[in-house]
Amino acid sequence: MSTSTDPTEKIATTGTTPSVSLRGLTKVFGGTTVVDDLSLDLTSGEFFSLLGPSGCGKTTTLRMIAGFSDPTAGTILVDGEDVTSTPPHKRDVNTVFQSYALFEHLDVRGNVGFGLRRKGLDKRTIDQRVSEMLELVELGDRGKERPSRLSGGQRQRVALARALINQPKVLLLDEPLAALDLKLRHQMQAELKQIQREVGITFLFVTHDQDEALSMSDRVAIMNQGVIEQCGTPEDVYEHPTSVFAAGFIGTSNLMTGTWSDGCVCVTPTLRIPAPGHQGSAEGDTLSITVRPEKVWLGDLTPQMFRLPGTIVETSYHGATTQYVVSIGPDLTVTVLEQNLPRMRAEDRWNPGDQVEMGWLPEHTVVLR
Repeated sequence: MSTSTDPTEKIATTGTTPSVSLRGLTKVFGGTTVVDDLSLDLTSGEFFSLLGPSGCGKTTTLRMIAGFSDPTAGTILVDGEDVTSTPPHKRDVNTVFQSYALFEHLDVRGNVGFGLRRKGLDKRTIDQRVSEMLELVELGDRGKERPSRLSGGQRQRVALARALINQPKVLLLDEPLAALDLKLRHQMQAELKQIQREVGITFLFVTHDQDEALSMSDRVAIMNQGVIEQCGTPEDVYEHPTSVFAAGFIGTSNLMTGTWSDGCVCVTPTLRIPAPGHQGSAEGDTLSITVRPEKVWLGDLTPQMFRLPGTIVETSYHGATTQYVVSIGPDLTVTVLEQNLPRMRAEDRWNPGDQVEMGWLPEHTVVLR
């Protein structure tokens, strides 16, 4: 089965050789297809994320690029060179694992310089390169420490420095921040992106965390059951999802299904939601639509908005925002996310049972595959 959208359609036309090219990449385990005829190009110097739930094939894809797993079919090119059958140590890629895989018997400098020693570089060159790399990851004063004495974030930096010091064409990162607590993970996201910009190496980042992928990436590929559902910039995949899975996996979506009739999706006999600009559907076709919760307004609607009545059934306070669940009919609800304004008081918020008029701009209705 092939992907239903071309995952390379958003690639910048730089005229340069892609850092990584995957063509028809397939992996079958015991009769189960884990990666299914995947084709993808990574442009040089970009931060690219493979995003998807556990078991979708993203880590298997990374392991095939690294050479740790052989593809059942397909081709892998790194910087234009076919490496499909090349051993891992001869590929110009390095990997940072979730576990970091540091050598506990070596100090930080020993860990970072390990790859250069295996290449047979002289001690002076190794010492200089190690010092430069430790400064890059802000560990210049921890060179003599053993990994066991470092925090999780510091261990992650050591693993990153060890991988980058060999100056690979591509750095593969397999959920490297998953073991960190939330505050440290956010800090490391910013630092990792800054380091990537400084070194200019292509990063392929595997994650199941939507916020992580959106905040760090130049492009994101959403994987599901071994295929790419959608590929594009973070704004593209969030604002313009192309499938029900993509809309539901990233962020919160108000998903509804109905039939196409005269420019509207008829969810119920009385609920007709306009979808201006949609083409390619015949009268009576079944379609799914979505609208993001932050696009929906409660009260103070503008004349341009599509409007419908509802009843507040649930509220939840989230600090900067308040989330409302609004009933618009039997077994049919819409989630609304409102910003808590500086002057807003608790009594200004809606409460369960309140009758409201809600709405959104018709262009914010997205029709899905």
